[in-house]
This record gives sequence, C-alpha cells and structure tokens, in this order.
Amino acid sequence: MKIGDKVRFLNAVGGGIVKGFKNKDIVWVEEEDGFETPALIRECIVMESGGQQVKTPSQAEPPRPVIQAEPPKPKPEKQEITETSGGDRLNVYLAYLPMDIKLVGKCNYETFLVNDSNYYLFFNYMSRKNNAWLSRHSEIIEPNTRLFIEEFSKEQINDLEKICIQFIAFKKDKPYSLKNAYSVELRIDGVKFYKLHSFRENDFFDDEALIYPVVVNDTAEREMLISATDLQEAMTQKAKYDFPNRRPEPVKKEKAPTVIEVDLHINQLLDSTAGMSNTDIINVQLEKFHTIMKENKNKKGQKIVFIHGKGEGVLRNAVLSELKLKYKNFPVQDASFKEYGFGATMVTIACI
Repeated sequence: MKIGDKVRFLNAVGGGIVKGFKNKDIVWVEEEDGFETPALIRECIVMESGGQQVKTPSQAEPPRPVIQAEPPKPKPEKQEITETSGGDRLNVYLAYLPMDIKLVGKCNYETFLVNDSNYYLFFNYMSRKNNAWLSRHSEIIEPNTRLFIEEFSKEQINDLEKICIQFIAFKKDKPYSLKNAYSVELRIDGVKFYKLHSFRENDFFDDEALIYPVVVNDTAEREMLISATDLQEAMTQKAKYDFPNRRPEPVKKEKAPTVIEVDLHINQLLDSTAGMSNTDIINVQLEKFHTIMKENKNKKGQKIVFIHGKGEGVLRNAVLSELKLKYKNFPVQDASFKEYGFGATMVTIACI
C-alpha cells in the first residue's frame, strides 16, 4: 500500500485516497468529503494503485492476502403453501393457554391466533382501555397455522375484558375469492381463567385451551358488550318516559322445546367393541341415529344435536348422507361451537 492508492474499508462503509502513514499499522485516508480518517491497514483493500511508493515499516513484512468479498447467498426458495379442503372458508379463533395447567389462576397465560383457512391474514389485535382501543399485536399469519401473540399475567386479565380483532384475508401469487374486511369485538370472561374446566381439549393444541371463535365459515362471531353500568343507564332513561300509572302487560312466553343431545361415540353406546369391524361400529351408530329420528319425527320444531366428534369425518359424513336421503326437508346445521366444539350436528324437526 502506498500514498495515492485508492482503498476501501472492509468493516465500514466508505474509503478514499491514501495520504500517509502514522506507523506500521495506521494509514490516513482522505474520503470524498475532504476529511482524513485514520484506519487500520489490515482493514483496507487497495482498489486502484497510483502515486509515489513510500517505504514504511510494514513493507518489511510479507504481503497480506487480499480478502475477497463473499459471493451473495442464494435467496431461500419460497415454500409452497398446502391448501386444505374447505379452507377457502375463513375460520379464525383466539386461543388462551395457561403456561402451567396445574397452576390455573396463579400462572401466566399465552395468547395465540389460529388461522384455520387457506388465506393469509393481515391482522391487528386490540384491547379496550379508557373508552379507546390499544393495539397489542399486528402481523401477517400464514394459512393453516397458529401464531403466538403475547404472554400476560393474571393481574392483566382484567385488561382483556373487551377485545377487538380486525383483519383482511388474501392469497399470494394466485387468484382467490375476495373476502370482506372483518372487525370483530369479543367480551372475554376473566372468571374462566381461574377455572380448570374452562380449558378443554381442542383440534389446534396438544394442551387444553380456552378457545374463542372469531370467524366461523366466513361468518363473524359477535358478542353483545353490555356492562352493568350501561344497562342501569338504559333502564333509568326508559323510566323517564313511562306513565306512572301504566301497568306493564304480561308477556306471553312460548316455552321452547328442550334440545335433545345424542352422543354417537361408540363408547357411549356399547360397553365393548371387541371383535367388531369399523363397518359394524358405524352401523350401530347409524342405528341409534335412526331410532332417535323416528321417535321425534312428528315433533315439529324439536331440535336434536348429534355429537359425532371431528376425527376423520367418517361418522359425520354418514349422518349427513342419511339426513339428505331420508330427511331432506329437515333443516341441518353445525351445532354451537361454544357448547360442542367442532364435532356436532343439529337437526330441526319440520313437517314431513
């Protein structure tokens, strides 16, 4: 290296022209702004040679190897997103898990967002604070995945009483059906975080979790957020317009028929399945299904919930097939997720 050489720095941005040497280790480099900067000789690379050779103590040493810049690393290949059957309908859930199930009510908790669909979701997770919303986490979650959002302590549970999650759904590098933008408000019951039975088995985690549906089959779940204070104010306001001597007319309430629950799990129907094939088991379950339907087919409006579990969907598909074939006029829908999870179908008896 000599005066007049054009050099660049290895461990910093910039470089310039060599103006002199302080000792065997330091070189003065004039940069583009005119300022001279001291630098270690071993941290400089000669880009162009020029000027007068100046002998320095370092010239007695063997030449240093030229350090070449590493070639750019290849970009990682894009991972192909595997789509699932039925995943083009949005199903989104909030999940809360205790960090130690044996210390429910005393331990910290984790929050996850579950995206059970073939869409990417760009979301914002918020909590209500002082009549305004506080953003707690925003990110993009990939299709058919769960994403950790935050950890919170039992002292922070009251901060999560009112939750709002907003998101838009999209797919990358492929055409897709347009979805509405969602803004869903939920009321989180803080008492449930202190009860062990609130955390149940589910399809998304190996551990028990408290699951709140946000969107199910493209339909937003919305709970009424009515506090005791709001209710008292509404009743006081109404009383101002009521006539003092007016007697309220009694409201006639029609007694709704009790929902019949039928558990079709084979261990609820038989004491043992020894020696039975899968076909034999399905036949026993369908026989129970037909017995219940025959007993109630004339009870118009009667609701029957058949609990079949999620599993591989064999029993569920068999039940739906029988309903379409023999009871096609009866309304059929998925039973309440909050009460039965994913594995139940509700039938309403109609006129034959």
